Amino acid sequence: MKIYRFLVWSMLAMFLACSPDTNDDVGNNDNPDTPGQSEPDPEPQPEPEPEPDPIEPFELSDLDSNLPSFVSVDDTTPETMEWVKVDQMSDEFDGDEIDRSKWFNSFWHYAVPVFMSGSSQNSGVADGKMWIKATLNERNPEGRWFQSARIHSKMQITYPMYTECSMKAANIAAFNTFWMNNGDINNRDEIDIVENNSNPTQECRDTAQTEPGFLWDTHLYPTQMNSQYFIAKDGQTENRHGNFSTNSLSNANPNKGKTWDEDYHIVGAWWKDARNVQFYLNGEEAGQVTTSQDMNRPLELLFDLWSNEMCNISGLPEREDLNDDSINTMRVDWVRTWKLEAK
Repeated sequence: MKIYRFLVWSMLAMFLACSPDTNDDVGNNDNPDTPGQSEPDPEPQPEPEPEPDPIEPFELSDLDSNLPSFVSVDDTTPETMEWVKVDQMSDEFDGDEIDRSKWFNSFWHYAVPVFMSGSSQNSGVADGKMWIKATLNERNPEGRWFQSARIHSKMQITYPMYTECSMKAANIAAFNTFWMNNGDINNRDEIDIVENNSNPTQECRDTAQTEPGFLWDTHLYPTQMNSQYFIAKDGQTENRHGNFSTNSLSNANPNKGKTWDEDYHIVGAWWKDARNVQFYLNGEEAGQVTTSQDMNRPLELLFDLWSNEMCNISGLPEREDLNDDSINTMRVDWVRTWKLEAK
């Protein structure tokens, strides 16, 4: 009987221990003013709206021609400064010949087979554009059958400044260039605003994609803006790249994804100070470089069209391409230059 009573009391004690404590708040409610009540589920929040593109859609023709193109797109000009046009380094090419008060040809050559010529067959102004044409001339010495031209500004300039041009590339395996240099290969400062190539050889495109350790994206050249700088002093050369691509332009940009021969592109550089250059493409920032030493020599503007068998350039075009006027000519619609000065 004692054992029976013991079992009954044990079972009763277990039952009471397992019963819920009526003094506890149901639902673990932390609010002492509402014991036994749970918080309501929070209302669902709406999905955040995507941030708007910081650049509104625009047309290149709508950009203010009196100021650097980026001012119309995203103006980062310091508030205490203003852009002052440099007429001697600007040209709309509205005449019927090159303005020799502003521009001149030079005749040093790149590697064979390039021959830089002053012939009227290779450079000039027509239809409101300056042009440089690559032609076939197998009578030139040293096997220099790729005949072309180079055009310099007579004036030199230093920072802070900005220059840009509207250019359309020849559709041959060649570099179409807009750059700055002081003219001394051994002691020079150089800013290559663009070296574009709309049509590298197929061999060089394949090499860029298949050769182990090949450092150049030649297969991307048709849309790539090859930009860089050089500082050569006392036999030592410093060089860095700030490459960009038309594919990287904003969706608002009308030239997004276009090749260099497909349309005119605005390429520019803001040489800010002795160590920094910001490049621009069609009104948008497009890569930048910072030097390790000062770059402060006054520089000329240059345009030229040239080629080389090396695949970091493009490979050489077919000779018959140089007889085809529909593809062998680079064109510059205009070039404009400003100094940045205190207001």
